Amino acid sequence: MILRVEDVFVPDGDDARRWAEEELANQRYAEAKPTWFDLLARDIGRFIGDLFSSDNTANAGPSALIIVSALIFAALVAVLIIWGRPRRPSAVRRPHGSLLGVDDDRSAAQLRVDADRAAKAGDWDQATILRFRALARGLLERDLIDPAPGATAQAIAREVGGVFPAESAGVRAAAVSFDDVRYLRHPASAESYALLAAADDRLSALRPEAVPA
Repeated sequence: MILRVEDVFVPDGDDARRWAEEELANQRYAEAKPTWFDLLARDIGRFIGDLFSSDNTANAGPSALIIVSALIFAALVAVLIIWGRPRRPSAVRRPHGSLLGVDDDRSAAQLRVDADRAAKAGDWDQATILRFRALARGLLERDLIDPAPGATAQAIAREVGGVFPAESAGVRAAAVSFDDVRYLRHPASAESYALLAAADDRLSALRPEAVPA
């Protein structure tokens, strides 16, 4: 096929400008644009390069150039630390929800009240289950443990032992009491509940900074 000159379409000025605008509006050009950080780094690089140019080094001593460069580097590090590090609100509380296999929105204080009510009624099984959940919920509310979803009582006990090593044995015994009642259907007693409640009371009064290294 022979292409004749008269068959070639030559756009006029308006068409050429419109085609250029449409082409430049393509997303790939927007993505290729340098970011503000790229422009800042480029300008700083040029500034440092100018400082160490032959003209400037003749007017400023090497010590002055080193000090200026150190200040610029420190400023860049400060910007990255302040803007690049996510901050966690200090007063954020964990939402209530699933705990030890049960969806329960009660707070630790509410669970303790219900556990004591069951204990006064002589329902040691229910009291044991509720009190261990209160123990775990209280530590979650204080942001002292971070168990994985679906964590067992023994997993929670191990995590508590890492925060309060002196309470490891007591928390493990409390977890055993919970598992015995919840899964093995072994009846609880007033004595086993008293030990669990005492462990919960001790943990409620402890603070991590008060634990000896």
